[in-house]
Amino acid sequence: MATESPFRADVLRGKAALVTGGGSGICFEIATQLARHGAHVAIMGRRREVLDKAVAALRSEGLRAVGFQGDVRNQEDAARVLASTVEHFGKLDILVNGAAGNFLASPEDLTPKGFRTVLEIDTVGTYTMCYEALKYLKKGGPGRGPSTGGLIINISATLHYTASWYQIHVSAAKAGVDSITRTLALEWGTDYEIRVNGIAPGPIGGTPGLRKLAPDEMGKGKREMMPLFKLGETRDIAMAALYLASDAGTDTYYKIYKSVK
Repeated sequence: MATESPFRADVLRGKAALVTGGGSGICFEIATQLARHGAHVAIMGRRREVLDKAVAALRSEGLRAVGFQGDVRNQEDAARVLASTVEHFGKLDILVNGAAGNFLASPEDLTPKGFRTVLEIDTVGTYTMCYEALKYLKKGGPGRGPSTGGLIINISATLHYTASWYQIHVSAAKAGVDSITRTLALEWGTDYEIRVNGIAPGPIGGTPGLRKLAPDEMGKGKREMMPLFKLGETRDIAMAALYLASDAGTDTYYKIYKSVK
């Protein structure tokens, strides 16, 4: 049985969102919860079959969703998917950057090409999507009124806060994502009233990433060292994204913004 949401069912009514990597895992749950709470949602991914399956699942609930195939590493794809989203929904309010690449590799076995590939997906891809989305998200942009800008949520990780075995490429990439988030929050928040936030999930159960990196879903001994003695759930991250996209998240931002301006 689905857990009842703490948010009103229409809290995002009239909002339009694009979620990269939204075909599976954490970002599919984010797309689902945004749509369940009133948003019109587009998802972007490289694999057509994954996109089609995700969109079909959302539409089976009566939710308004569409999928656009594209690679966040390709600037032309980024521009095309964003333009298609705005054409389809009339505007863009929320961009969630969740497309990511990962695999286990020791530094002595990881080629520069493999290292670069993860940075291009996670770090460069995040920036590319933000760059191409600016004209739609800034206040006064297409389909947007003059009063406020939109929202960017960048999905990061916690690996790089200390150090993690066989994750040098991902740690570097996510450190870059965090830096992008902080810098755009400062500059685009000041110049365009675009809110830029980051969410850094730890180990999340039932996701392709965890199955790839920890096939045993983390043993009991490791769980005993975790907060609450359990893995996180995709819904936990989706609820955080939903809060940031809601009026509560907007109000919190502007209270902080006014206090430090």
